[in-house]
Amino acid sequence: MNRSEKAEAIAELNQIFKDANLMVVTRQSGLTVQEVTDLRRRIRAAGASYKVAKNRLTLRALEGTPFKALGPMFTGPTAIAYSKDPVAAAKVVSIFAKENEKLSIVGGALGENTLDVAGVQALATLPSLDALRATIIGLLQAPATKVAGVLQAPAGQVARVLGAYGAKDGEKAA
Repeated sequence: MNRSEKAEAIAELNQIFKDANLMVVTRQSGLTVQEVTDLRRRIRAAGASYKVAKNRLTLRALEGTPFKALGPMFTGPTAIAYSKDPVAAAKVVSIFAKENEKLSIVGGALGENTLDVAGVQALATLPSLDALRATIIGLLQAPATKVAGVLQAPAGQVARVLGAYGAKDGEKAA
């Protein structure tokens, strides 16, 4: 890798760090190509990304980003999982690490808050951003549905009473 390629790699990583909300640092040793491909596929499906980069380049790219505190975690064979969703990358990596002992979580960061392994795994147990949105929408719609039901009930009762009087008058006329 020559200087210009290194500069491009650093600039690309720096942009990744500026755009991401969540960064998970993993240590991988002995993962096969098939296992890494499976991990990448799962991460992509969750809307996140996974990248293996040289530690030296990664440390340079961390400068000027909210993830600067992650620097000491980049020793040995590391890779990063990142996403804009504050839960997606942590969830997928945590599940994969439980299934495959060759991948371990070193730590991570959510914005400027550095997370240890327990913090990343706690984050992985939270519902995704889409699930939270669905819950909020459901909570917002429930009162409106109940209000509509309550408002409709008296009108329905009035209609039934009028219908009963109409039927009663119809019986008298017959």
